[in-house]
Amino acid sequence: MADDVHDTPIDPTATKNLGDQGLRFTLLKSSDETFEPWLQAMGRGFHGPVTDAEHISTRAEGFAHRRISGLYDDTLADAKSPVATASAWIADLTIPGGHTIPSWAISTITVAPTHRRRGIARNLMESELRTATALGVPVAILTASEATIYERFGFAPAAMRADWTIDTTRATWAGPIPDGKVQLVTTEQGRDEGGHDILKRALPQTPGQMYFEGHLWNRLFGLPGRGNPKEMRVVRYDDADGVQQGLAVYRVEDPGNHQPAIAHVEYLTTATDDAYAALWRYLLEIDLVGTVKAELRSVDEPVRWQISDARAASEDQVGDHLWLRVLDVKTTLEARHYNAPGTFVLELDDPLGFAAGCWLLSIDDSGTGVVRKLDDSEGFGSNHHLAMNVRDLGSIYLGATSISTMVKAGRIAQKTMGAAVAADAAFRSTTTPWLSTWF
Repeated sequence: MADDVHDTPIDPTATKNLGDQGLRFTLLKSSDETFEPWLQAMGRGFHGPVTDAEHISTRAEGFAHRRISGLYDDTLADAKSPVATASAWIADLTIPGGHTIPSWAISTITVAPTHRRRGIARNLMESELRTATALGVPVAILTASEATIYERFGFAPAAMRADWTIDTTRATWAGPIPDGKVQLVTTEQGRDEGGHDILKRALPQTPGQMYFEGHLWNRLFGLPGRGNPKEMRVVRYDDADGVQQGLAVYRVEDPGNHQPAIAHVEYLTTATDDAYAALWRYLLEIDLVGTVKAELRSVDEPVRWQISDARAASEDQVGDHLWLRVLDVKTTLEARHYNAPGTFVLELDDPLGFAAGCWLLSIDDSGTGVVRKLDDSEGFGSNHHLAMNVRDLGSIYLGATSISTMVKAGRIAQKTMGAAVAADAAFRSTTTPWLSTWF
């Protein structure tokens, strides 16, 4: 399927729609000479700095696995720079039960200010959804720079995030003290010598996590030309048997005037509870540091319960992070584990047509679901019946939001009494969904 990602032709519907405006929609590769102007245009779209020429090859390597598309206006003075950008790839997404499902990870959607209000973003997004369907990928995911764009395409928040601040002048460590070794390692050792293996073992433990490598992995440690790797510190936890089980990347900010420093946790990933405890204890006990800040963390961090004063920890910027869009209802619903048996009719509205219809989900005592589409002649019987837009199925799929809450909000209609409570029991996740990276 990896080869198909690059070889599948550009979406003909979007090509025609955009071509009618005199615009050229095409695929390109990171190994082509077209990549550098594409990369600079993409960075411009997010108001980022220009990437230095000597670092283009590094960025190209990190984008090699992506399907990259650009939209060009050949009448412009700078015709080699696209007026819109997009990229996507197939990434394994962790779902309840420790399973994974292939997802179409959509990223770098930008439109130049000169070409706004022309339906370009809509064509780009719908093109990505049709491409994912053609490749047999059952769900699409993204992280949104704006929260008001993507519901119109059937996406909805599926995993939340929070930024944590812990006052270490008030909070002392009250959690377990593991037997393993905490040690500082070089940036290169953390990035290249076992760190990614820790990530591979950690991600399947939490619904909402997406497997990543290449550019997304490298940028955690600082990228030449985009952030200063020399500012980063890397600390690793090896268990009592010498197995690497956790890694944290952080930097220390000196606010000046002899004020306590601030430790910024750029990334922390752990494959075991011991590693989690050991690394958080290390971060909270760094000398001359009075505050630890950790962005893009779970809303349900265990560290709150591992410090002496829970009020010393606060959450900020709590909100949506991972957005999910169901494309193949049967494959998506059958892939995850459920926590209670039941039989449900899910009546789905999907203006784009990918998931529309009535679907019968039958869950057995082992938590395995079987799905089939009901035809117009079939009744709903005595099954629990819920009606919703496809975006609301995305919100409840990983278990971040309860069906009962969505019913109270008027987003899901409970067609039979008790359907929401029964669905809550089935769809709940024992681990709070969370995605630990932007993409």
